[in-house]
Amino acid sequence: MRILTGLVLVGLLVGVIGCGGGSQAPSTSSAPAAPAGMKVDESKAGNVRGKVVLDGQAPKADAIKMNADPVCLKEAKSDNQTEFFVVGDGGALQNVFVYVKDGLGNYVFDTPTQPVVIDQKGCRYHPHVFGIRVGQPLEILNSDPTLHNIHAVPKTNAEFNTGQPIQGMKTTHTFTTPEVMVPFKCDVHGWMNANLGVMTHPYFAVSDKGGAFELKTLPAGTYTIEAWHEKLGPQTQSVTIGPNETKEISFTFKMTT
Repeated sequence: MRILTGLVLVGLLVGVIGCGGGSQAPSTSSAPAAPAGMKVDESKAGNVRGKVVLDGQAPKADAIKMNADPVCLKEAKSDNQTEFFVVGDGGALQNVFVYVKDGLGNYVFDTPTQPVVIDQKGCRYHPHVFGIRVGQPLEILNSDPTLHNIHAVPKTNAEFNTGQPIQGMKTTHTFTTPEVMVPFKCDVHGWMNANLGVMTHPYFAVSDKGGAFELKTLPAGTYTIEAWHEKLGPQTQSVTIGPNETKEISFTFKMTT
């Protein structure tokens, strides 16, 4: 009987040790964490720059009638025309949003904390076309002594409609999802509109009055670049850049009858 009891005790002791008991430290191993995304080495980065032009005759800008709000008539002073087509010398097309649509792979980018500002001044939105990063603050300012509201109508982000009845009033909003493009409108003044591109990266620009744009400090690689116009839609093309290389590209939007 004593021999049997001893054997039972030995068996229990072996079982405890085998299950990690005694002085054996418990295992702390776990699955390896996913590798962090790469940061761009700007010392080896290149650039893409170019121009956007319009092939054909742009529609004539319409005069905006602001008679419904005497404050707008006073504050606007001049340039009361639609901004759908802003064309300069040689067909240079302004207000085209140009950005890297694809090709950045595993690169990651810090989110800016400095806000992007859209101002309601002269009963127009300034700027008319612009970009922002996911998570970056958008500061909405009313510089006019009249009621405005900014009504964003996105497809993937949350819709919002903010009234600003007081001159100098500011509100802040952030977007959580990339989206090209988010339209803005004012329900008080029907002629007011703007368009916003929401990006996860810094490689976007808006063509200036000469139709020019530039995407700076791109890492070497092959990219799909898209140019978006609010009336003519998007165009894309592929471009490959090497380390410290600058490539020139162009987009031509054709007017159709």
